[in-house]
Amino acid sequence: MGQKGNGVFGYCLELAVRSLRRSPGLTMLMVLAIGFGVSSSMTMYAVFRGVSADPIPWKSSRLFVPQINPWGPGHRGNGEPPSKLTYIDAMALMHQHRAFRQSAIIGMSRLIVPPRHSPADGLINASGYAVYSDFFPMLDVPFHYGAGWGTDDDARENPVIVIGAHLNQMMFGGGNSVGKTITIAGHIYRVVGVLRHWNPQPEFFDLLQFRRHGPDFFLPFQTVASNNAIGGGNQGETCGSRHDSVQTFKELLRSDCVWLSYMVELDNQAAVQAYRQYLDAYARQQQQLGRFPWNPNNRLRDLTAFLAYKHVVPSNIHVSLLVAQGLLVVCLLHAMGLLFAKFLRRSGEIAVRRALGASRVSIYAQFLVESALIGTAGGLLGLLLTAIGVLSVGVVMPPELAALARIDPSLLALTLLLAVTGTLLAALYPTYRASRVPPALQLKAQ
Repeated sequence: MGQKGNGVFGYCLELAVRSLRRSPGLTMLMVLAIGFGVSSSMTMYAVFRGVSADPIPWKSSRLFVPQINPWGPGHRGNGEPPSKLTYIDAMALMHQHRAFRQSAIIGMSRLIVPPRHSPADGLINASGYAVYSDFFPMLDVPFHYGAGWGTDDDARENPVIVIGAHLNQMMFGGGNSVGKTITIAGHIYRVVGVLRHWNPQPEFFDLLQFRRHGPDFFLPFQTVASNNAIGGGNQGETCGSRHDSVQTFKELLRSDCVWLSYMVELDNQAAVQAYRQYLDAYARQQQQLGRFPWNPNNRLRDLTAFLAYKHVVPSNIHVSLLVAQGLLVVCLLHAMGLLFAKFLRRSGEIAVRRALGASRVSIYAQFLVESALIGTAGGLLGLLLTAIGVLSVGVVMPPELAALARIDPSLLALTLLLAVTGTLLAALYPTYRASRVPPALQLKAQ
């Protein structure tokens, strides 16, 4: 039975190859249409896949972003609490410490004076974060030298710093710089850890942006706060109606302005439920104290849900993907029209085969095999064009987004599968019509 099946397939394959050779121009046109359509779609899919990928897949289900509403119902029209916290709420959550790990987070940019004989020439414009000690184990931040600081450093407001690989290269030539010092805004910080290359995309813990290189430094939150070195005009704070104008750092700390990112690690579903209840209890307590004259309106989203809520994937990526998919559909419709014309042009051949006893199933199989060959050839061309497209996508897109597109075996396999499957789907109707050619009428016409 197997040999008979192999013989039928071999016969269909032989007929398909002969047919394709008889009209090389038409065959090439269909292959080009499929190749270009598939490659455009898969190139944009590679970008979309990279941009929308989970930045920390092994742990994202245990990372959560608490949201508390300090502004009241209906503020700014969407009924959702802000995605960041006020200083009052962030410090209360840190002090009460109901999560396994947790950290308030604030981004900052600073000019750093390099030490003598450093590779840097002139001031270094560095960007980093003020965080708590839990930040590093919570996000599995990789270290090359040293480690993060401890909870005692948080409590004592010790002037310590963790620096990234990029800043370490600029400041100290990339060696082990643990124990050396860095001066930032007139304050001296001792290096306790140097990161390996770490640049999660996006920077999910605060800015939700795609950047070309990772953070340059991390400082203890309380140490920086005691130096009045955070907040005030450039940290993206958003204020409610009661504090539309904040002039000083002390006013910012007492205000209902939201400007601190906050992340917690919760180990299991019971811990998640307990933390939700804790957030509601905290909001009710604030209500009783007169600070929140409204019912609790909190959220606790895990990381992937939070990124989806914030629409991190740029809208132009979605649009480009839809346009590329539309182009693929147009190319497949074009291929379907060419297949329809090609198959029906062979009505006489089909009639002869039917008159000699060939079944409709065998006719159907012959043309599907021919379509599969066209799809395979188009897929192989699509592989080449997809590789070229992924490598050159930076010409039309920001480099930080283009760098996320990757060529890997799964993308190549999906490209080939899409080409063959799409071509077979496009060939279903032309093949059906060809198999229904009435042999008597065709033979009589000849």
